[in-house]
Amino acid sequence: MTSATTADDAHPYLRAASAGVRHHTRSLTAASPDAPPQPADRVHLDVLHAHLIALHQLLGQLGATTRPSHPGAGRHLTTAGTRLWQASAAVHDAFHLLPAAHETPADAECHPERLPEGPPVLTICQRHLAASHVVRRTTTPADLNTPLHGHTTACGQ
Repeated sequence: MTSATTADDAHPYLRAASAGVRHHTRSLTAASPDAPPQPADRVHLDVLHAHLIALHQLLGQLGATTRPSHPGAGRHLTTAGTRLWQASAAVHDAFHLLPAAHETPADAECHPERLPEGPPVLTICQRHLAASHVVRRTTTPADLNTPLHGHTTACGQ
């Protein structure tokens, strides 16, 4: 006996992650109505980058499994994954433009020899580098530089 999967039961971890992003977005805007909004910091961007990379991987898997039976939908999922990669690259770049909370100008240079596992700031770089190897194998430079155009759907306008 099988039961039908409802929208509430489908992909519980993805739904929880999306709910977490929505909660964080609301808490940033509603933290204190009178206080000025706080700028992004490295911790927020690191977590956001991890979320974007996870979504990029998920879209890559969905695109690869969907394309054989539904080529058009698979192409759209692959394009969405490419756009997520572009977003993660921009977040990675923004991360490096922000000062670290504990850095002084003298500490700004990277000294990986100080810690056996390297500086903590490199975790975002390691994640980005690992994802970039996949992107280079699965995406052409032309795809990465092409703006989103030619998007068509079956939805009525």
